[in-house]
Amino acid sequence: MRDGARLAGIAAVIAAAMLWGTTGTLQAALPPDRQPLVVGALRLAIGALALLALALSAPATRAAFRGLPPGGVLFAGLAIGAYNLLFFLAVLRAGVGVGTAIAIGSAPVWVTAWEVAATRRLPRGRRAAGQALSIAGAGLLVATGDTGDALAGGALLAALAGAAYAAYSLATSRIGHRAPPATLAAATFGVAALATLPVLALAPTAWLAAPEVWPVLAFLGVGATALAYALYTWGLRRLAASTAVTLALAEPLTAWVLATLVVGEPATLPRLAGAALLLAGLAMVTLSPAAPAAAARSRPDPTRPPPISG
Repeated sequence: MRDGARLAGIAAVIAAAMLWGTTGTLQAALPPDRQPLVVGALRLAIGALALLALALSAPATRAAFRGLPPGGVLFAGLAIGAYNLLFFLAVLRAGVGVGTAIAIGSAPVWVTAWEVAATRRLPRGRRAAGQALSIAGAGLLVATGDTGDALAGGALLAALAGAAYAAYSLATSRIGHRAPPATLAAATFGVAALATLPVLALAPTAWLAAPEVWPVLAFLGVGATALAYALYTWGLRRLAASTAVTLALAEPLTAWVLATLVVGEPATLPRLAGAALLLAGLAMVTLSPAAPAAAARSRPDPTRPPPISG
């Protein structure tokens, strides 16, 4: 039963990552004068509304809002809101390739470092090797080609974005047992949407007058945000946070495939090598569950989630 739950969690996280991987191709369909920060803020707002509608559609998920810890929800919401804004700022400063490579590639490192500090257990050999291969593959996929000026400030923003995403994953994993995934995701993204709403008043929004932008924004909000993070939150209840964040590296793999097939970007040798490394690393992580913490095995705590299988 535990193996079945773990496999279901793996499938949910990979499906979420594949949805996230569509965002680059979709944003390419928006007007050239689009503002990335506005896209990020609207994506969060639309996603939060969709998740709220989903959570309010059933009595069980609607009532579950009362059981959520306010502090945990606030922390997770601010973390995912910070990730979105920091990520778009990093891409502006460091270029798409370098910014994405550092932000996505650093998240598993942040999460694994926290888990090692909290449990005093190093990752198993095959698991650690799989994470290293995945990060290296993701870097090759997104850091080759036209990367723009890799400014030190942009690299720092990207690393902070990775830390914010890691913090969101850890916080959501910790409080995920307190409510159904739809309820938890609706609450955290409601906080994120409110926190990033001022961007809409500060950045140019004239390009939003074009009617063709709204179907793209709708999918970015409903599909690539609401559905994706609902799946990711559901998967986090069945996996270690470091496993989920590593599996989410399927995002740049999906983005590369779409860029190659839809946009027509060349399939260069470094990117093919990156795809191979990433697939090999994800397979190793999938086959190597994380060891549960000793404290979780020795004494149950009703305020903490049950032991996770990897």
